[in-house]
Amino acid sequence: MFNKLINYFNYKEKQLRSSRIIFTTMLITSALGLLAAFVLSIEAIELLKNPNAQLSCSINAVINCATVAQTSYSSLLGFPNSFIGMMVMPVFVVVSIAGLYGVKFPSQFMFAVQIVAFSALLFAFYLFHISIVIIQVLCPWCLLVDVTTIIMFFALTRYNVSVDNLYLSKKYVILAKNFIKKDYDKFSAALLIVAGAVIIVAKFGSSLFA
Repeated sequence: MFNKLINYFNYKEKQLRSSRIIFTTMLITSALGLLAAFVLSIEAIELLKNPNAQLSCSINAVINCATVAQTSYSSLLGFPNSFIGMMVMPVFVVVSIAGLYGVKFPSQFMFAVQIVAFSALLFAFYLFHISIVIIQVLCPWCLLVDVTTIIMFFALTRYNVSVDNLYLSKKYVILAKNFIKKDYDKFSAALLIVAGAVIIVAKFGSSLFA
């Protein structure tokens, strides 16, 4: 079984091997993002029933899901933000599974998925900013969504660049393919995650563990 798994990801054809790794990465991250959104949705409903409920991720004054969930920023469209994750993440789960089975989606569809992923990334950055600067309280499940969204976005981008799904001009296709060939996309994803961690430590310091 283990050898079959190794052979699956070490397939001799480079493009197929890369696609399998990309879609597996997307599947894992989107599934984790969906799990986080699901937990946050349950907690949002619980807080509606009991505003004084003690949540498992409410650890101290800095790491406290309940505090974040009870601000107006947690429901920017009139319903909990986590509901958006419940609607969006399944799309990436399905695309990932289909991709692993070798399904080739039309370029228009994958381009639309790329736009959704980019929108999700911007939304994650915005909510991270709100959490750090305005609310000044962290939600662990929200941070998990942030991390998984970053990784998922760059994985999808790598795939779409490699198969020319982004409708770029010839000049930018060459630049984009060189970018992923040198693994700058992986470096960018890692840099964003590390930068987020540094910002959190710099902002809260020892208060994280108080």
